[in-house]
Amino acid sequence: MFWACICSSTDSIFGVAGHAGCALRKEDGLQVINRLAKCRAFFEMGACRTEAGDHKTVTQKNILFIMYDQLRFDYLSCAGHKTLTTPNFDRVAARGVRFTNAYVQSPVCGASRMSTYTGRYVASHGAGWNKFPIRVGEVTLGDHLRQNGMSCWLLGKTHMQADEEGMARLGIPKDSIIGVRQSECGFDPWVRDDGLHGNGWDGDYGENDGPYNRYLKEKGYDTANPWATYANGSVENGRLASGWFIENADKPANIREEDSETPWLTREAIRFIDQATGPWCAHVSFIKPHWPYIVPAPYHDMYGQDDIQPLIRHEAERENANPVYESFFTNKIAETFRDDEARNKAIIAYMGLIKQCDDQLGVLLDHLEATGRDRDTVIVLTSDHGDYLGDHWLGEKDLFHEVSVKVPLIIADPDPACDATRGTASDALVEQIDLAPTFVEMAGGTPPMHILEGRSLVPLLAGERPADWRQYVISEYDYAVTPMAGRLGMASRDARLFMVYDGRYKMMHSAGGHRPMLFDLESDPDEYHDRGDDPAFRPISTGSTAIFMNGGFACRSG
Repeated sequence: MFWACICSSTDSIFGVAGHAGCALRKEDGLQVINRLAKCRAFFEMGACRTEAGDHKTVTQKNILFIMYDQLRFDYLSCAGHKTLTTPNFDRVAARGVRFTNAYVQSPVCGASRMSTYTGRYVASHGAGWNKFPIRVGEVTLGDHLRQNGMSCWLLGKTHMQADEEGMARLGIPKDSIIGVRQSECGFDPWVRDDGLHGNGWDGDYGENDGPYNRYLKEKGYDTANPWATYANGSVENGRLASGWFIENADKPANIREEDSETPWLTREAIRFIDQATGPWCAHVSFIKPHWPYIVPAPYHDMYGQDDIQPLIRHEAERENANPVYESFFTNKIAETFRDDEARNKAIIAYMGLIKQCDDQLGVLLDHLEATGRDRDTVIVLTSDHGDYLGDHWLGEKDLFHEVSVKVPLIIADPDPACDATRGTASDALVEQIDLAPTFVEMAGGTPPMHILEGRSLVPLLAGERPADWRQYVISEYDYAVTPMAGRLGMASRDARLFMVYDGRYKMMHSAGGHRPMLFDLESDPDEYHDRGDDPAFRPISTGSTAIFMNGGFACRSG
């Protein structure tokens, strides 16, 4: 059994039993590796392989897997934004392939990330909302890569919630090697910090003693929760102006720019790269540009109202609106983004956060080039979902409009086989679950397609689109815990939405019996006119619904 070679409590990676969650430090991660070097048995899931010859020999290739939180696909200059310049995103795009039709499997942080880290749909892994645990024993990206001789490290955010009940039932100590990996979604933690340390609109997001907060205290930001009071707060008339409130988004964060979250994690990534021996995969997962919408100087006023793009919304969207959609555009966040002053402040700060992300990406790229690691490292840039920013009368994410469910995805592989596609864009329909099989193939392995539900992008990177490439993409959303479900009187099992998009028609199916939403993006690219109740489009919506009813999650080619 896979838990048969769990270390004893005297051989735990921390030396004492402890929580392997958000408080992990670089030193904790190094202890994991030291323990792994002593391990002489296999975990059935392939978690530990140290004997020579346990895996096939492949040309060494590393993967720098960078994820941003809540970054819209169209807020990059390489994607056409007219005023926000992102030269370092563009720099990676010039070296690789920019996928223009990349979709996440759920437009909410936790569920989207769990799909990315498992290579499986939400219906398969079951973690449909933030803080929903991923089942113990679910095979993850780290498990797959270690089977092929590639270590897999975490730096930053995952939104992972451990299945502590399942671990206890199976007798897996949380401070054992496998316990840590079960708690960290299969990654070995270099530094785990999910940010959002404070009470948000839907609850407490984290402990105040995470590694970034510890760093801030060491730097002299001496309050109980410097993440909230300094990194994500400002000062007005001698008092704290919290970044949780959009009215404060135009103020500079009360912190030196070099001590803010994005530069801090960039430095951690450089420290990791400088000591890493390959082949390795480093998941560098930035917390920004996710709200709170507040950024330090000079980024807070780098953009102005003239730089804001036109709203994507139309009065037709609110006429005879689908009840589920209506429940979302009448919530508090959506109402806030209908206030022009508040919306403009948020977008200006959001653009500043993205500009800071781009500048720090440049720091990373320069370091790779200076050390020669750019020649053996694949660079992957993506996001876990988008951000409405007031478009479609909505705020945040959650539903399936392009600005929410479509994400940037740029992959630059130094392999000469990819030379022909450098600087190109691919319009192939791509899902975020494709990254896991892609990374397995890059590590020299064969993706286990009886487990993984995505498809490797390696052929597309080489300029070859398989004849049986997928005809549609799928996304899911479980909103049972939201106020909207209560407002609609939905039972938990019915508060679920599914999207299928074939490159032209996008259909949203509601499990609770409400009529579907349907958009024809060929004639209506801004998704203003819902055809879900139009008899002329009924064959389209019926056919899309049949995909879900007939097990279309796994059978989407041909």
